Amino acid sequence: MLIDHVVRHHVLHVTLHRDLDVTNRAAVALQIQALVQTHRPNRVVVAVPTADPTPATLSALARVDRMCASLGIPLVLSGASARTRRLLDVTGD
Repeated sequence: MLIDHVVRHHVLHVTLHRDLDVTNRAAVALQIQALVQTHRPNRVVVAVPTADPTPATLSALARVDRMCASLGIPLVLSGASARTRRLLDVTGD
């Protein structure tokens, strides 16, 4: 399993258990998008496995960020370095 999730107080918390690669990045992005569409949270918090994720992980997060932005839902990265948050232009937790 690559991700876990929980919804608390209208906040979707997603945990990535390991960095992604090109074989699983799209599937993870689609899973997170489905969770957002199902739960319609006020905020999405994604806990990344490393402070500086792989390019494939960044790609999936960028896709999720674009979808969240289109819905007006803020995306927060937990465990990410300031550099990673700047790359995606998101806040940290």
